[in-house]
Amino acid sequence: MSDQLRPRASLRTAVVWEVLKDALDRQVKAAGRDALDVLDTGGGTGNFAVPAARLGHHVTVVDPSPNALFALERRAAEAGVADRVRGVQGDILGLFDVVERGGFDAVLCHGVLEYVDDPAEGVRNAVAALRPSGALSLLAAGLGGAVLARALAGHFTEARQALTDPAGRWGEGDPVPRRFTAEQLAELVSEAGLEVGAVHGVRVFADLVPGVLVDTEPGAVDALLKLEAAVAELPAFHSVATQLHVLGEKRP
Repeated sequence: MSDQLRPRASLRTAVVWEVLKDALDRQVKAAGRDALDVLDTGGGTGNFAVPAARLGHHVTVVDPSPNALFALERRAAEAGVADRVRGVQGDILGLFDVVERGGFDAVLCHGVLEYVDDPAEGVRNAVAALRPSGALSLLAAGLGGAVLARALAGHFTEARQALTDPAGRWGEGDPVPRRFTAEQLAELVSEAGLEVGAVHGVRVFADLVPGVLVDTEPGAVDALLKLEAAVAELPAFHSVATQLHVLGEKRP
């Protein structure tokens, strides 16, 4: 796939985008429409919203940051999709103050659950925004990846703290308020009434490989991307992924 039709083919977004694009393609066939209505909660500057709009979909981005929404507007205009991207200030716990229930074919909830007071309510709201047969793309910080990263950096006490802390935090200086296991995310999706379609580990190796190696070794980025894609669906690697992606599907 060309870069024009996806976010920059980066180690942070490539696996998620491929899964998301496949899900959108399935929704197009199920809905019988070329253009879907997509909701991106916490979508910020449009890393996924703008590429989805390039595919012809209408995307509503809900984000609490006015600066992010301003950057989204500029980015959408530069990409030629300003007429298909709408930014609204709000958050997932107050979602229906700014968007309608049951009005979307797909909902993206990426990097949101780590920061909300009630992740279960956040997922329920995301699901309530879906039309029948809609799909939810959920991306959140993985517990195992943080434990591994702290241990490899020599911070063994912090690694153990993350492992035993109910929120998966390694200490007071941890910038991430909450982390999840794949089982916890899948349970949130199931309890909200969706079928878990797939679980993927994201950035399994990318955050552990020295940046200088990726930047200077010819072909290293492509090879690492292929490796990430190869292990993303393997449950054995979910426990060490920096992020976890769950795809949930709403059955009529």
